[in-house]
Amino acid sequence: MAQRPSEITEGNARPAFAELNNLASEKLGARILFATDDWFAVAENLLKDSEAEWREGEFTEWGKWMDGWETRRKRKAGHDWCIIKLGVGGQVAGVDVDTSFFTGNYVPRVSVQGATLTQEQEAMIPERRSEMGSEATEREMTEVAKLKSEEWETIIPMTEARPGYRETCHTFLPSCSASARYTHLRLNAYPDGGIARLRVFGCAVPDLTCVRPGQEMDLVALVSGGVCLGYSDAHYGHPRNLISPWPPASMADGWETARRLDRPSILKEGAGGVLQVAGREWAVFKMGLPGHVKEVVVETHFFLGNFPDSCKIDGCFVREGEELPDPASDDPRWLTVLPSKKLGPNRIHQFKDVREVGLVSHIRVTMAPDGGISRVRVIGAAYPSSASSSLGFPRSKF
Repeated sequence: MAQRPSEITEGNARPAFAELNNLASEKLGARILFATDDWFAVAENLLKDSEAEWREGEFTEWGKWMDGWETRRKRKAGHDWCIIKLGVGGQVAGVDVDTSFFTGNYVPRVSVQGATLTQEQEAMIPERRSEMGSEATEREMTEVAKLKSEEWETIIPMTEARPGYRETCHTFLPSCSASARYTHLRLNAYPDGGIARLRVFGCAVPDLTCVRPGQEMDLVALVSGGVCLGYSDAHYGHPRNLISPWPPASMADGWETARRLDRPSILKEGAGGVLQVAGREWAVFKMGLPGHVKEVVVETHFFLGNFPDSCKIDGCFVREGEELPDPASDDPRWLTVLPSKKLGPNRIHQFKDVREVGLVSHIRVTMAPDGGISRVRVIGAAYPSSASSSLGFPRSKF
């Protein structure tokens, strides 16, 4: 049965940065490039998008089957660590060290370092062997040492992790270097043990030298730097899923709200067949690059009996230092880019009849009265020179 998120303990409470995009997502293309040890379970498990699972009584030839990265009990000098290539380079606001089900074998302490590597530097890392029961050879350790990854910038200093019980499995750690751009991370496990998942929350930072003024692109895409700043409801699925670059896999891979309790007892249609309802749900996004909107695409894949009746897109331009208009209000600074449009189930809706409202840095997606949307694309002409207002993390959450 679905449950609304609950803060079981103070330490397990989700901080604001955990609403941002996961840059270490396997679906986004994040990869493990190196690990000192993969004895009980390989480091690739850290990047899975699914929640960790427990298999009672299941063992491998190396020991108890575990859904995470678990190294052997270290009996020599040093500590374990791995190198992660992020799915997209960006700023890191914080991490979640998830030790689910690692109760007597969780890693005691962790730290995270980061760097921006060139292709030539990445090529210095020996070819990855993802094998249970293995550890890096002396030759591989010598080769990877040339990177001097132990000198990378500290993002998370050495911090105690916690056991993988429900009440303590999530250790949320804010970044001490949230403004820098990173392509690769080094996760340090002191001295050994297990971690189920590593979520790296942040915002992609596009290479502006590759974007010419007026270039048409998806302005709100995750890989372009788009990020969800706030929302009214995310009972079944988070609105940050709307800007993911991969095709939706199921309803869980979209934004779905609870059914609004203020729905009229008897529904009536208005103009264009749109239902006459007062209630609505909204999500607001900072665009990766400001631009002029040319087209909006709204997908309802997998939402057959629970798609919204209609949706609307508003936009505004927020300069550096200005406050974003309250997305829950009718603030006139929100300008209508796409008026209310009727939606259908399990399909792609392409809307080219958008209104020209000038340069847009933020959008508000509104559905009525409730339901689920899988993806939203905002196609437009990008203007990187105006991107100062769109980079960095949100200062507030509505």
